[in-house]
Amino acid sequence: MKGAIIIVFGLMLLPLVGLSQRILPVPKNGNVYVIAHRGVHNGIPENSLPAYQKAIDIGCDFVEIDVRTTKDGHLVSVHNNTIDAYVEGRSGKVKDLTLAELKALDIGVKVGDNWKNTRIPTLEEILELCQGKIGIYLDLKDADPSVIIPMLRKYEMAEQVVWFLYGMDRKNIQQIQSECPECIPMPDPGEEKNLNKLLDTFQLDVIGSGMRNYSKSFGETAHAKGTMVFVDDSEDDPQALMREWKTMLDWKADGIQTDQPEELIQLLKGLNSH
Repeated sequence: MKGAIIIVFGLMLLPLVGLSQRILPVPKNGNVYVIAHRGVHNGIPENSLPAYQKAIDIGCDFVEIDVRTTKDGHLVSVHNNTIDAYVEGRSGKVKDLTLAELKALDIGVKVGDNWKNTRIPTLEEILELCQGKIGIYLDLKDADPSVIIPMLRKYEMAEQVVWFLYGMDRKNIQQIQSECPECIPMPDPGEEKNLNKLLDTFQLDVIGSGMRNYSKSFGETAHAKGTMVFVDDSEDDPQALMREWKTMLDWKADGIQTDQPEELIQLLKGLNSH
């Protein structure tokens, strides 16, 4: 899903929309969840353990990770399907490289000398870091849910991970719900005209969306059926982004995914102080 971060309204909203008793932890910054897209990666290598640690340090509720499978069957977090953008002098698809080959790559040197020797993290390393500290927004890029689910259970994080999927991905939605009833699939229906069909087909606690498709009526329809909505922001200009966040809040988005989580937390704290 596009690099972005999601905010989700907290417990004070849940009874109003009739969500199930299996709910996410209380938001740390008022009544919404802040989701750091690819971690806090401004000046830090994206999808890296330092980016995820920074999200923990500043008080985000979720980190977004992009799960892919290596040639030898290991799970790693890399957004692109190739390594080309992250390293100097190497290219190739993640799925065509072994974990050892990927671990040999330095994904920090292109960002800055102080990040030299930063490595691509495995899913297990991410779970070890995040357990008990922050939730995970799992973008299922190229991986088998059957391999991921036991790892989430090992770290007791099945109920702290939301799985981003596309609404037409019926196979993975059904597989996750069947193999892991406590897991939280979060499909994106795309255009609002697809919303009712998705909600009528699957029992969902949360769905994803982006501002290109989200609207006040979109949120109202989802909430009427007991479903929260995590929304990706879309603006790059700081002033436009601030206006967009306020619109999301006015339209009662339950979650916002963003590349600017520090600024979003500042906004929320300011609103809460009033």
